Amino acid sequence: MSTPGGGTGLRVTARILVPDAELSERFSRSSGPGGQGVNTADSRVELSFDLAGSPSVPDDLRSRMLERLDDRLVGGVVTVAASEHRTQLANRRAARERLAGLLRDAAAAPPRPRRRTRPTRGSVERRLASKQRRSDVKRGRRGGWD
Repeated sequence: MSTPGGGTGLRVTARILVPDAELSERFSRSSGPGGQGVNTADSRVELSFDLAGSPSVPDDLRSRMLERLDDRLVGGVVTVAASEHRTQLANRRAARERLAGLLRDAAAAPPRPRRRTRPTRGSVERRLASKQRRSDVKRGRRGGWD
């Protein structure tokens, strides 16, 4: 069976290619566009991938991906749904793109730590001047009359 993406699997990154055999699709009736056709056509697609048990994900990336997708996983399986299109084929493509993007973001290298810098003299002076103005406003509101 050829895939909606036209390949033999789901290309996530240069290191990760998920074979079609590891993907599971479920179809159901969509609530999206389609008029009366939504009552008969199973155009909604749920695409599932067992991230925890997949041999196609390198071990060094698997732990990072499991940690980042922890709130989306159910028993180590990540699932995405697509129902925004009228046809099942278009929803299959959308679900595959969504899953690939989700896995790509989870596999991305962590950002470099920020290099600490000192605030400029001007920014320190502006901050202190702002605090002084605010102090003056509050001092003016106090009742100091007898």
